[in-house]
Amino acid sequence: MTSSPKPNALVWLLLSVVVIGLDQWSKHWVLTSLPEYQPVVVIDGFWNWYRSYNTGAAFSFLADAGGWQKYVFAVLAIGISGLLAFWLSRTARGDWRNALPFSLVIGGALGNLIDRFMHGHVVDFIQWHWKDVYYYPSFNIADSAIVCGAIALVAFGVFGKHPSPATKKAD
Repeated sequence: MTSSPKPNALVWLLLSVVVIGLDQWSKHWVLTSLPEYQPVVVIDGFWNWYRSYNTGAAFSFLADAGGWQKYVFAVLAIGISGLLAFWLSRTARGDWRNALPFSLVIGGALGNLIDRFMHGHVVDFIQWHWKDVYYYPSFNIADSAIVCGAIALVAFGVFGKHPSPATKKAD
């Protein structure tokens, strides 16, 4: 059995706390400043603030499921965050290629989890679109952190350092 590296990457959970703080602060601003379901133009033809709510997951998956999905998504958020935190405890502090994505996903998952239990839904407010032709589903800072973390995990996994054949040990 391998022991966890000392010092481990749990300090990266501070980034998760920053993500949660920015996410909750931005949602408080949205709830106290923006009208519901009315676009507020930021960049004409491309970007609006648009206060909306999502009881489901990405792209409103299971949004009309009747309420049970809140608990399923809560268990997933807690389970995935716990697993990633465990992996952080087994990751060297300087291994930012793993620590950064893990901490972004944890912060985003817990930011949306807070919404589900405070409001019964996730508050979304960033709306990107192309003129009046195509509208991307509204999202928030927590969603952005999850997506950036997931993309980083894949990118660092695919394009990360791989040992060259010359440095591999012979069997």
